[in-house]
Amino acid sequence: MNPTQPEITSPIHTEKLPIVHVGGSHYEIGQQIGKARPQQIHNSIQNARKLIEEAYDSLELTWEGAQIQAQKYMPFAQERYPQYIAEIQGIADGANVPFEELSVVNALEAVTMDALHLSKCSSFAVNGEITTDEHVLVAHNEDWTPEDEADVYLVHATPDDEPAFLAMTYGGLLPNIGFNAAGIAQCCDTVYPNDSRIGLPRVVLSRAILGARNLVDAVRLAVVPQRAAGYNHLLVDENGEMLSVEVAARRFTIIPAYEGYLAHTNHYLDPKMQAIEKDPDELIVTRLRYFRIMRLLKTQAAHSIKSLKAIQRDHLNYPDSICNHCSQDSNPLDREKTINSLIMDLTTRSMHIAWGNPCVNQYHTFYLKE
Repeated sequence: MNPTQPEITSPIHTEKLPIVHVGGSHYEIGQQIGKARPQQIHNSIQNARKLIEEAYDSLELTWEGAQIQAQKYMPFAQERYPQYIAEIQGIADGANVPFEELSVVNALEAVTMDALHLSKCSSFAVNGEITTDEHVLVAHNEDWTPEDEADVYLVHATPDDEPAFLAMTYGGLLPNIGFNAAGIAQCCDTVYPNDSRIGLPRVVLSRAILGARNLVDAVRLAVVPQRAAGYNHLLVDENGEMLSVEVAARRFTIIPAYEGYLAHTNHYLDPKMQAIEKDPDELIVTRLRYFRIMRLLKTQAAHSIKSLKAIQRDHLNYPDSICNHCSQDSNPLDREKTINSLIMDLTTRSMHIAWGNPCVNQYHTFYLKE
């Protein structure tokens, strides 16, 4: 399946990802995360600050200015989802960091006006129609700045008012990529609409989806009004229903699965959404990754966790491959790599996750315990 293996230079993690068990009110959940991972949260703030300072020539934005910009988005989140603002406040209090600085981390794409050219995340899913054991599987490679790789961890949460969930996050970012006890899974891929505005931050909106109790709820949460911009939300339920919800600030579309599989990367697929895509000529790499994933999904009659891992480790077009190693670009806004790779089995309520590049790091298995 893989082309000739390139010479790999990537961190190797010999231990499992840390996991934080939290529960209670949303503020209590945040506070428990903050107390459990204070160094990682401090690091994420420093990494965001360093990125903004290094990119001053492009952004013309200081760290103080970034905090001012982030606070423009928070009232929209406070009005729609005060419980998740409470989580951010809890994380800040638990880790003893300023709320204003943590707000920048949770609104970074908006604050940088989507100048972060991070276009290499990959998500795909297969349902029981084409898996060897009839399980529903959802896969995601998280590509982000390499500085944040050391601060990845899992959150196992039992909120008082929502289904329990198991999700990946890093630093002080609200968890949003994972699955819950209602059998709903979400993967997020950044897309680039040209209608971005001040509004509800993407990360807060996607955190809300982890509280969905069915697929209809998940779609409604993905398209709530007053969005600042949008992700592609690849949504899957335990019955094998799969949707990509492509979202912008003012429009959205829903793409169903085809013959038991679904994939998305970092460009819009629907023509209505392509009409508002920002700088589509710059999104060549994401298109090639999408075509590669689709080909690999189609060329195997029945899939398994093993076959999905092989896709996640693929190096065609290295370093701009599904397993991304492009981390040393001279422009700090373009610097990224795969910082973790995960597969969610909704049938067994488990997550298999590799810390760092999956080509050189082992997957470990975690279970959602309600």
